[in-house]
Amino acid sequence: MATRKAAAKPNVSADELKQYYHDMLLIRRFEEKAGQLYGMGLIGGFCHLYIGQEAVVVGLEAAAEEGDKRVTSYRDHGHMLACGMDPNGVMAELTGREGGYSKGKGGSMHMFSKEKHFYGGHGIVGAQVPIGAGLAFADKYLDNKRVTFAYFGDGAANQGQVYETFNMAALWKLPVIFVIENNQYAMGTAQKRSTSSAELYKRGEAYGIPGEQVDGMDVLAVKAAGEKAIAHCRAGDGPYILEVKTYRYRGHSMSDPAKYRTREEVQNMREKHDPIEAVRQMLLTGEHATEDDLKAIDKTIKEIVNASAEFSKESPEPALEELWTDIYAEVAPQEQDA
Repeated sequence: MATRKAAAKPNVSADELKQYYHDMLLIRRFEEKAGQLYGMGLIGGFCHLYIGQEAVVVGLEAAAEEGDKRVTSYRDHGHMLACGMDPNGVMAELTGREGGYSKGKGGSMHMFSKEKHFYGGHGIVGAQVPIGAGLAFADKYLDNKRVTFAYFGDGAANQGQVYETFNMAALWKLPVIFVIENNQYAMGTAQKRSTSSAELYKRGEAYGIPGEQVDGMDVLAVKAAGEKAIAHCRAGDGPYILEVKTYRYRGHSMSDPAKYRTREEVQNMREKHDPIEAVRQMLLTGEHATEDDLKAIDKTIKEIVNASAEFSKESPEPALEELWTDIYAEVAPQEQDA
């Protein structure tokens, strides 16, 4: 059922390639700025950066259509930006300000956007997976041909609720793509020390769920695999598993010094497998863009990111009265319908 054979890389235009470069670079620069603000004490609590993994979410969003849904874990800022959420609102939420997506009350792990069909950011390991299946159940019930991306990591792939969800999703043929972002370290534990079976994309075989492993440092490979998985789900053939092999350059969170791996290992990934540099070279060698063109993109992104930081600093902290809002619905849905 599972397969190693990746879909052929899609033919994309120069404009599409430049857009992928822009989107990945936006995530990279945003996360670097978030790390700076954390160091300055402007972001509190936990903060998990997405640096190095940008091709995963940019590639899958390039394959998605309007109305498709996404839900993920606590390493979620990249997913927000990739689906079009406003950097100002994301950064303001990180700093606990009123202008944030959750009015400053959620922080890094708890942001939502109904408009962009982004359903979190969840701090409990693996808890977002059954939520993803629930979103897909609603779409199947409505017969609207939408697909849900349920993202989780290699560590969460060992959680029991993941397999309960696989069973239900297969039983009901739900249009959900289980995206395993395998960055090779479950917090500080290497996959080979935490997981008995290295090929995570085969984890759905017992339930009849097809799977595929893809190079998560190659945005075009991810897009191709995403298109294949999406077609499977939209055709009504049930769920699909994508194991996307990627790598995070920073520690698990800002408080993690990442001493469980060597500096040489990280440097090797940065120099030989960086997803942004790969697209940069494609643009230059294919003469789709000049060095000046790419510098202009970088300059624009830095302006966007700096503006988001300023917006977050200028936005006030939420009023004390906000502690009591967004707790209960004012009118229960069934009463409203009646």
